[in-house]
Amino acid sequence: MTEEFDAERVAGNGLLDRRIFLRQGGGLIGAVGMAAGLAGYTRPVHAETLVVPDWTKTPGAWLQGYTQPSKFEGKVVRGPLPNNLYNGIGPGNARTPLQFLDGMITPNGLHYERSHNGIPDIDPASHHLLIHGLVKRPLTFTVEALSRYPMTSRISFVECAGNSGGMYAATPAEGTAQSLHGLVSCAEWTGVSLAMLLEEAGVDPAAKWLVAEGADAAAMSRSVPIGKALDDAMVALYQNGERIRPSNGYPMRLLLPGYQGNMNVKWLRRVKLLREPAMTKDETSKYSLLVKDGKVAQFNFPMDAKSVITKPSPGINMTASGLYEISGIAWSGHGKIAKVEITADGGKSWAPAALSEPVLSKAITRFRLPWRWNGAPAILQSRAIDETGYVQPTRDAQIAARGSRAAYHCNLITSWGVAANGEVKHVYA
Repeated sequence: MTEEFDAERVAGNGLLDRRIFLRQGGGLIGAVGMAAGLAGYTRPVHAETLVVPDWTKTPGAWLQGYTQPSKFEGKVVRGPLPNNLYNGIGPGNARTPLQFLDGMITPNGLHYERSHNGIPDIDPASHHLLIHGLVKRPLTFTVEALSRYPMTSRISFVECAGNSGGMYAATPAEGTAQSLHGLVSCAEWTGVSLAMLLEEAGVDPAAKWLVAEGADAAAMSRSVPIGKALDDAMVALYQNGERIRPSNGYPMRLLLPGYQGNMNVKWLRRVKLLREPAMTKDETSKYSLLVKDGKVAQFNFPMDAKSVITKPSPGINMTASGLYEISGIAWSGHGKIAKVEITADGGKSWAPAALSEPVLSKAITRFRLPWRWNGAPAILQSRAIDETGYVQPTRDAQIAARGSRAAYHCNLITSWGVAANGEVKHVYA
């Protein structure tokens, strides 16, 4: 079996061919488990030793109106939450536990949250959306009225522009995939095309921008190019099939696939068409890019291609030498992920990962690659390439372009260092 593994190697330090798990026949996995060890978990079992557990001997729990996760999944929660900062009122964020999830969809209760002045408690019967400004007919929509319009659905990620900002620090920040990268999530959104509503209002040819405003106490407001509004923008009412959660904009939010998170204005109450950007406080005081000469570049809206390995990662340590699956997520605000490459030797050699279908534009894509860990120290990295040909940059390249004072649009390659004892930590490589 060792010789077979050697034939399957595609890169240094034990990375195996991405198709090894896809081949027909269960014999491969069984053989791998017996000869190489599936992370030390595989062991022969005899039928007569099978114990009948207590939960198979008594009736189970009764039906519930709205189910909750198993009590054994209590650690799979958003966070880290502030220690009663501001008395629980005001700005804050709650991050998605990326390292505990799989697939591409984020459950509603785990979708990341970022609010600038808390979550408003909105009665949908009293909420209205106003479309005005450079239009022929200003219009007001109730939630009930919008629910009569033709609905459209799409799977899209939303990522805070400040996600991963701690990666710019001079020394590696301690943390997990959640605390370092957890301000990104992906869901199926359902609602009404904004282009349809703007067409009904009648767009003045002079309108080149719009400003979207939320109904929260911060009156979060962002300017959006009219071209994006007429392309794939949506007034979303549903998230993964149910009404949007209050923390994500109930009863309606703006969805701008691929754009900075806070441009996807939550608790949407007003859309005003303008000749120029509104230059609101939320787009002039933050959410802009530093460039090499120390100036600030505004209106860089799409989030560039990015990836992160979620298993193994800090807190998801190695337990014994043997066969593992390296898994993670990749996304791009410019379209589909075309390729993800993985290295286990700090970038000396790279191997293509398998992309889990469906691979959708401006959505999270799950990637996977078999790895035979020999118990020696290793450095794991992933890099994403999107359909435009853009390649996720190294940390050195991004710091050289933006300096160490940057805070937004951080998409540099993350390095996880695996120690000989199996502990995984964030490192710079």
